Amino acid sequence: MNPGGWLLILILLSSLVPGLIIFALPEKSHGPRTLLNLGGAVLKLLLVLGLVVGIFRGSDFEMRWSIMPGLELVLHSDPLSALFATLSTVLWLLTTVYAVAYLEDAPNRRQFFGYFSVCVTVTVGIALAGNLLTFLLFYELLTLTTYPLVIHRGTREAREAGRVYLAYTLSGGAVIFIAVVWLQTIAGPLEFSAPSVLPALGPDYERSLVLIFILFMAGFGVKAALVPLHGWLPRAMVAPAPVSALLHAVAVVKAGVFGIIRIVHDVYGIEFARQLGLLFPLSVLASISIIYGSICALREDDLKRRLAYSTVSQLSYIVLGISVAGPIAAIGGLVHLVHQGLMKITLFFCAGNLAETLGVHRISRLPGVARRMPLTMAAFTVAALGMIGVPPMVGFVSKWYLGMGGLDAGKLWVVGVLAASSLLNAAYFLPIVVSAWFGGQEEKWPVERTFGRFETHWMLLLPPLVTAFVVVVVGLLANAQFSPLAWVKFIVAMDYAP
Repeated sequence: MNPGGWLLILILLSSLVPGLIIFALPEKSHGPRTLLNLGGAVLKLLLVLGLVVGIFRGSDFEMRWSIMPGLELVLHSDPLSALFATLSTVLWLLTTVYAVAYLEDAPNRRQFFGYFSVCVTVTVGIALAGNLLTFLLFYELLTLTTYPLVIHRGTREAREAGRVYLAYTLSGGAVIFIAVVWLQTIAGPLEFSAPSVLPALGPDYERSLVLIFILFMAGFGVKAALVPLHGWLPRAMVAPAPVSALLHAVAVVKAGVFGIIRIVHDVYGIEFARQLGLLFPLSVLASISIIYGSICALREDDLKRRLAYSTVSQLSYIVLGISVAGPIAAIGGLVHLVHQGLMKITLFFCAGNLAETLGVHRISRLPGVARRMPLTMAAFTVAALGMIGVPPMVGFVSKWYLGMGGLDAGKLWVVGVLAASSLLNAAYFLPIVVSAWFGGQEEKWPVERTFGRFETHWMLLLPPLVTAFVVVVVGLLANAQFSPLAWVKFIVAMDYAP
C-alpha cells in the first residue's frame, strides 16, 4: 500500500465506524446518533475533497490486499472514481440532514441509520474499487445493505417490494459474477487503471468477449434500471423518502450505471468495444429505456412512482452518452451522472416534504399546494425544469452535450431521441408544476402538520433548497474551472487520448 492508500481506508471508515456504533446505541439515543451521522458525513466529505485535490495534483492513491495468488482486493483512485465518490458523499450529507428530521418520530431509527451509513460505505467502495473483483464485492454488499432500508416500514407492501428487489438484484449480481470469472479465466486479473488487455487476445476470443459483455450489461442493467430489467424500481418506492433519494441519486442505480461505464471505458476500452459491434445495440437499448420510462411516467398518479419511471428514462441518458462512442457525447453522459443526481434528489426531497407535512402522495391532490408550501414547490419546479432541459439548469448542459455529441458522431437520431424525451419530460412534469402553482385546492389535505413559521421542518426544507440552488448555479457556472463539467472533460480527455 502506498502512503496515499491510507486516505482511501479512512474514507471508507469515516462512515463504516459511525454506522457500527449506531447499531450498538439504544433506540432513544437521538443526540449521539445524530452527532455520529452528521460528524461521519462531514468527515467523509473533507477526506474525499482531499482525495480530489490530490488527484488533481497528480498524487497516486492505492491499497492492495492479496487474498491468494491471482486474487487481490484493490482500492485505487482515478478522476472517474473521484467524481462518483464526491457525488455520493455530498448528497449523503444532505440526505442525512433530511433523514434525521424525516424519521424524527419513527420506530427503528437505530437500524435505519446503521444500515444507512454502511450503505454509503459500500457505495464509495464501489467508486474506489480498483479491479473487477473488488467492484463485485462492494456491489453485492450494496444489495445486502440497502434491502433493510427498502423494507424499513415493515408493511406487507414493503416486504413484497423487498422480495422483488432482492430477486432482481441478486440475479443481476449472479450474472456479473459469472462474467467476472469467465473474463478472468480468459484474460487474468483486470485492473481499471491499466490499459485494456482484451484487444491483444486475438480473434479467437472475440465471440467469448461479446457474450461476456452481454452478461455484464444484463447484470449491471438491473441496478441501472435498463428496460426490461427495471421492474424492481417503481415497487421500491414504498420505502421512506430518504431511502428513495438514496436509491435514485446516491447509491443503487448509480452503482449500476457506474459499472457499465467501467466495463465500456476501462475493461473493454471504447475503441475495442466499438470494433466488436457492442456499442450500437447498447445505444438502442438506452434509447428504448429513455422513451419507455417517460411514457410509463405519464400514466402514474403516484408522485414517487412517476419520479421512479423518470429515473428509468434519465439514467439511460448516461448509457446513451457512453455508447455513442464520441468524446462530446461521453462528456454529456458522464456529467449527467452528477446532474441527474442533483435534480432527482431535489424532486424526492420535495415529494417527501409533501407526504410528511400534508399527507399528499398523489399528483391529483397537488392543485394549489404551492400556496401552502411555496419553497418546497419552488425547489421542485427548478428540478423539474432541469429534467426537461430548460436553460440554465444542469439538465440543459447534459442534453446540449449529448445532442452535440450525437451530431459529432454522425448519429442524428440521437437528437431525435433527446427531443422526444424532452417533450415527454415536459408532458409529465409541467402539469404538476402548473396545477401546484395555479390550481385551486379542491379538498382539505389528508393531514396537516405545522412547524411554526416554516412550511415544514427546517431540516426537511433546507436540503431541497440547497440542491435546487446548486442545480441552477452549476448550470450557470458549467464552464468554470472546478465545475463537474470541467472535471468530466478532464476524464474524457484521458479516455480519448491517442
